[in-house]
Amino acid sequence: MMARSSAASSRHRAKTPKPHKSPRLPRKPASALAERYTTVDGFNVFYRESDEPRPGARVMLHVHGFGLSGRYLLPTAQVLADEFHTLVPDLPGFGRSAKAGALLDVPDLAHAAARFLDAKGIERATLVGNSMGCPVICEFAYHYPERIDRAVLVSPAGGIFNQPLRRAVGQLARDGGREPRKMVTVATPDYLRFGVSSTFKMFRALTQYPTLARLLALHIPTLVVLGDRDPLLPGPARVQEVAAQTDNHVLVVRIENAAHAINYSHPGELSNVIRLFMDDLPIVDDPDSPGHASVYEIHRGTYHPPAKTD
Repeated sequence: MMARSSAASSRHRAKTPKPHKSPRLPRKPASALAERYTTVDGFNVFYRESDEPRPGARVMLHVHGFGLSGRYLLPTAQVLADEFHTLVPDLPGFGRSAKAGALLDVPDLAHAAARFLDAKGIERATLVGNSMGCPVICEFAYHYPERIDRAVLVSPAGGIFNQPLRRAVGQLARDGGREPRKMVTVATPDYLRFGVSSTFKMFRALTQYPTLARLLALHIPTLVVLGDRDPLLPGPARVQEVAAQTDNHVLVVRIENAAHAINYSHPGELSNVIRLFMDDLPIVDDPDSPGHASVYEIHRGTYHPPAKTD
C-alpha cells in the first residue's frame, strides 16, 4: 500500500511548476474561520482554518464538490470549528486556488489533498466531503490509509446512477430547485470561475469513478449522510440494500427534507450527526433544530463501532 502511495505521489510531483506569487486574500471573510494561502506542488492553494484550534483537537478536513470552492461547506464547517481543528481548502483548480494546468481527476485531487495536509504539517485527519468530495475521500483512503481516521461522505456522487452525462445534468437541474436560494449566489461565481468546459470534463471523470466499490472497500468508520430529496442519489431503500450486501464499517443516516448540498442547507442537523458519529454515540435528531428536518439511522455495518450507551 505504501509503495503504491509513494509511486503515485512521485509521478504527480514530477509535474511541479514554478511557484506562483501569492494573491491577495478576500477583503471580507466569508465566515469566522481564518482565510489563508499555502503552496501545494508549486500552486497557491486558498483555505480556511480554525483561527485558534485548541491543543489536541482532532483534525477535520472538509472537501468540496465539483466546480465549487469550499465556501458552500462553511455553514457546517464553522459550527464544528471550535471543537475540531477545521480546514476547508479550495483544491487546486477550484475557487480561489491556482489553476492546476491539466485538469485534475479524482486521484489527482486525492493526492493534492494529501499534500495540502503535508503543507500544514498534519499527519492524520478525519475527512468530510460532499458530492465529488466523497470519491476524493475514498481515493485518499485507498492511497493513504494510514493518514485517515474516519470518513464522512455527504451526498456521495459518481458512478452508475449518474450516467450518462445528460442524466447527471438533468439531476443537477432538479436539485437546483430544491436548494436554498442563497446557494445560487455562492455557487454561481465558483462555476463561472471554474469554466463550462472544465465542469463537463470533471463531471465526466466523476461519473466514471467506481464510487460504490471504493466505498464498500473502506476499512475505517465511515458515515454516509443522504438527503431524502436528493435527485443525484438512489432512494434510501436501495442504498440500504446495497450496503447490506457486504460486511462493512459504514453507518448510513438520512436527513429528511434535505437535497444534495446538505453541508450548506442543513448545518445544524449535519454537524450534530457528525459529532455523534465521531464519539460513537447513538444517532438522534438535533434538539437545537426543531421542526426543520428529521434524522434517521437506516444502516449500521457489521464492523462499524457500536453506539455507546453510557
